[in-house]
Amino acid sequence: MASRADNIASNLNFGNFAKATELRQRIWFTIGALIVFRFLSFVPLPGVNPSALRDLAEMGRGGVLDLFNTFSGGSLERMSLIALGVMPYITASIVVQMASALHPTLAALKKEGATGRQKLNQYTRYGTVFLCAIQGYFLAVGLEGFASQNGIGAVVDPGYMFRIGAVISLVGGTMFLLWLGEQITSRGIGNGVSLIIMAGIVAQFPTFAANLFEGGRTGSISATIIVFFVVMVIALILLISFVERAQRRLLIQYPKRATQQGVMQADRSHLPLKLNTAGVIPPIFASSLLLLPLTISQFAGNSVDTESGFGNVIVTLNQYLQPGAPIYMLLYGAGIIFFCFFYTAVVFNPEEQAENLKKAGGFIPGIRPGKRTSDYLEYVLTRITVVGALYLALVCMLPEWMIRQTGIPLFLGGTSLLIVVNVTVDTISQIQSHLIAHQYGDLIKKAKLKGRMR
Repeated sequence: MASRADNIASNLNFGNFAKATELRQRIWFTIGALIVFRFLSFVPLPGVNPSALRDLAEMGRGGVLDLFNTFSGGSLERMSLIALGVMPYITASIVVQMASALHPTLAALKKEGATGRQKLNQYTRYGTVFLCAIQGYFLAVGLEGFASQNGIGAVVDPGYMFRIGAVISLVGGTMFLLWLGEQITSRGIGNGVSLIIMAGIVAQFPTFAANLFEGGRTGSISATIIVFFVVMVIALILLISFVERAQRRLLIQYPKRATQQGVMQADRSHLPLKLNTAGVIPPIFASSLLLLPLTISQFAGNSVDTESGFGNVIVTLNQYLQPGAPIYMLLYGAGIIFFCFFYTAVVFNPEEQAENLKKAGGFIPGIRPGKRTSDYLEYVLTRITVVGALYLALVCMLPEWMIRQTGIPLFLGGTSLLIVVNVTVDTISQIQSHLIAHQYGDLIKKAKLKGRMR
């Protein structure tokens, strides 16, 4: 029989929204914050010439900058105040997370609970400022050295004053986005930074859809390709929605304890192991590494000496590592699988989990606590990671194959689909949690009222 919480979650309709005043306020606050984010993406850096940025955006097509531009909602190609987006924060958080799993001092902080997490978050913010300053400086230097086909420079007045102003503006823009994400998390419906990334990706969907159907109307894109693309996207969304919620639940049993009635009762719980523990980190790492040589060759242009050894290497890599090429696809799939196992080993430590279970008195039925439990957890995690890695490779490589076969520049790649679907599912879960809390709050008030009347 379904519980009341399940019934409430299944009855997610407008009637429940109308009664949940606090939830409506949270949703409106989230929408307002995302609108502010979109407005900021159109505010250019001071001293940048917008007419020269179109050629710069075209030069970066297909490279790693195109990937980051997708995550920033087009802010990078417009060189706005938030051109760097929240990617420096994501990078810093990944570095701190890996360091906390490898460095003893940071590992001890991680075990301290809320105080340790607060310190790690502070280190992440420091790392974000550092990465923003470095990336902002090189971005400003790159803008100074770029000129459009008409000879128009991307910077009106190059010099150290422009570089300093650009770095300060970019650092301030990224830190403002982090503050905005924290406000969405605390005063909105949660997942602030993830919602900002998703909003940037989804904001480009209307333009892409219009171009796709315009191509179908003019005949440049056949109707069969459009139908196949729509079916592929729907199938990938269903697959992602199913797999991202999939878990291997290990039964955990605790020793028998005496209840108030004097009956000995054993407690049971489950240890959930996600099928895709690594999330979207493996495809981001793999694509960034593979697209780096293409990005270097694009921006180096004629300055690369093709007679030199370095120039020959860059040109050769550029030929073989074009997105969708066979060698690119092979290396992309291998990179996703490698980083999937690597990052899973970083975020989940079987020995630590086994030790925590042993301290709490819990055990897996049929498995001895300690070393045997650790080996069993590693055994199970390795096998579900194989399935998760193959799933990630399929989701990310299928759109790349589609681009190669049809020539349609799909912005909605596998990584973007993963982010959009995951954040959407988590947001719906957050809304359901708020509705359940609201319904239980009403039940408690009614119970108190009936008690007073009696």
